[in-house]
Amino acid sequence: MKNRVRKLAVLGSTGSIGCQTLDIVRSFRDRFEITALAAGNNVKVFASQIAEFNPSLIFCNDSQSVRGAGHYVPMEEMASHPDVDMVIIATTGKAGLQPTLAAIKAGKTVAIANKEILVMAGEIITALASQSKATILPIDSEHSAIWQCLRGEDDEMRRLLLTASGGPFFGQPQEKLASVTVRQALNHPTWKMGKKVTIDSATLFNKGMEAIEARWLFDIPYDKIEIIIHRQSIIHSMVEFVDSSVKAQLSIPDMRLPIQYALFYPERIKNDSLTCIDFSRLSNLTFEPVDYNSFPCLRLALEAARRGGTYPAVLCAADEIAVQLFLDNKIRFTDIAPVIETVLGLHRPPHGAGLEEITAADAWSRETALRAARKGI
Repeated sequence: MKNRVRKLAVLGSTGSIGCQTLDIVRSFRDRFEITALAAGNNVKVFASQIAEFNPSLIFCNDSQSVRGAGHYVPMEEMASHPDVDMVIIATTGKAGLQPTLAAIKAGKTVAIANKEILVMAGEIITALASQSKATILPIDSEHSAIWQCLRGEDDEMRRLLLTASGGPFFGQPQEKLASVTVRQALNHPTWKMGKKVTIDSATLFNKGMEAIEARWLFDIPYDKIEIIIHRQSIIHSMVEFVDSSVKAQLSIPDMRLPIQYALFYPERIKNDSLTCIDFSRLSNLTFEPVDYNSFPCLRLALEAARRGGTYPAVLCAADEIAVQLFLDNKIRFTDIAPVIETVLGLHRPPHGAGLEEITAADAWSRETALRAARKGI
């Protein structure tokens, strides 16, 4: 039986994950159709994507620049459109939250690469997916690894082990980090990613977000989630079961692999453009515990996770502001954690943690982070 063409909406198409998603589509033109594309401000790249894939639905922040290229609709509308089978959420920050909720309400298959939306509203998103029978598929390499390890398993997990490369400054003394430049922080040792997630990897803040994501994606308490340093980025995460056996997913660090796995699920498809591991060239695979004193952003993320409620939304917003300020050379690399800590310390959570409270907490956190940075942490 001939495989049906899957119609995709790619939200955040000009970013790292979006571009790599389209790279997979190029390799399998007979299996996918790009029905909708959404981007932010990178109009030049977006225009070239529109010319190549000819989507019927488009969105970008500068609507005038793409006038006449397709039917211009909000991301929420394209994410829930009847002509879309799968929605890839490759945006950054809170921009993907409302489109994700719209897609889930419409019962779509949603492949998520945006960490912040599950951190901000994981409980709301997973509960809504259960009601609408929507399918949530992880694209993050760590969560894809766990997902693959759990496939076919019905037995209880003892713990999840999220691996972290440690970023470009692992092992460096704290006194040297105050002078870190943006260029140095963006020089990740193993992964090529967008600027925001690369800085979050340098501070290990991303692992805190991944722990929160894992809690909602796999319905597991935080005390069963462990983070471990694995510099080579070959093992993307592991699952230990109650009988003490451990399953791990290994591959060369290439985000196209977890993207392809999500796009084709439940199939595995050969792709000659993806590199295989040459085990004869792997001299060693190392593992080290996390020094939380060296990575205060990770410690703060896990503290906010355990507090729950609106704290994770405040956490995400404060980090987003702090990272952008660092990228704009307005604060130092070592100021990122104090900005987040200050905002979390000032937060007074409301009684509820619904969408309205989360949205309000996000806005409050952004304003408070900017004020804290201006005062000089």
